[in-house]
Amino acid sequence: MTRLGFLIARSLRREAPLAALSVTQSDLLSDLAGKSVALVGNARALSQGDAGAKIDAHDVVIRINRAPMPSAHSHGTRTDWLALATSLPAAERARISPGRILWMSHKRKRLDWQSAQSPGFYLHPLADYEALKAHLGAQPTTGVMLIDMLARSTLARLDLYGFDFFASLSLSGSRSADKVPHDFAAEAALVGNLIAQDSRIIRN
Repeated sequence: MTRLGFLIARSLRREAPLAALSVTQSDLLSDLAGKSVALVGNARALSQGDAGAKIDAHDVVIRINRAPMPSAHSHGTRTDWLALATSLPAAERARISPGRILWMSHKRKRLDWQSAQSPGFYLHPLADYEALKAHLGAQPTTGVMLIDMLARSTLARLDLYGFDFFASLSLSGSRSADKVPHDFAAEAALVGNLIAQDSRIIRN
């Protein structure tokens, strides 16, 4: 696809040509088979800990949106996969240096050409987003979409870091829970149920 074709498909919300740029979900998840995965959320409380070395010791490290990393001591340094639901300025892309981009947002008009053309690019299906939104009764966060998807893989272990469901707010912004379109209690319940049912998932 040319850049012009991409811009037209994005503007007109033509899902098929955009999806053709993506690896399939099954291929994405097969890359995690038997591996340990660290999913790093953006809770402010994570910056008060010392999980950095543990995070970087995983086979795959996944971060979210602008991936704030105030220190290597608390957050580690690696980003193998970066899951986006927002634009990513060039300076932030260079800082994070992700090995792979996952576009999780249903808002296709925000998807940029550089991400869509990057190696191993993944576009999260709209059907998955809508199903999770219906279950939660609110827009799902990028983090809970990832947890829901990763739980369907054959990974060996999924460690969750920086997930307190907005109890300590977010390192990526200053908004309070009532200013964002998410139901954090519903998300906490969903993740709690997954953890209870799946011993591979551990909340740190």
